[in-house]
Amino acid sequence: MVGLIEAESTYAEWTFPAEPDAVRTARHAVRDTLDVWRLDRHVRDSAVLLVSELVTNSLQYTSGPIDVRLAVVSVCPAGLPGAALLVEVSDPLPDPPTARSPGPEDEGGRGIQLVACSARRWGTRRGKTGKTVWFELPLPG
Repeated sequence: MVGLIEAESTYAEWTFPAEPDAVRTARHAVRDTLDVWRLDRHVRDSAVLLVSELVTNSLQYTSGPIDVRLAVVSVCPAGLPGAALLVEVSDPLPDPPTARSPGPEDEGGRGIQLVACSARRWGTRRGKTGKTVWFELPLPG
């Protein structure tokens, strides 16, 4: 982990080098932060799994740094009540991820499917130097 760039009570951001241990380090950083924020265990576990999948995807296709951001947001789009955990994973590659249809014996290709099935909303956006994949997980209460 390059380091915690910023942390407030409900916002955290890290930059990880595109190295094999980035997935493990990101997973621990997210879990530890959500524990400090005292978020629901199911939200925490889902966020950790999905961050792990997205950082793994980034590692497969880019050699640049990978940014991970967490924020608790309370302003939700019409029709979606309550607060949410917003998670963003950015890398320098501008191409958005593509959903695949892996066979039963394939070891990969399920990351975006997991995000789509687990998140309340998700998407991608291009930045000045790459892309961001984001998702929201609803918070209980």
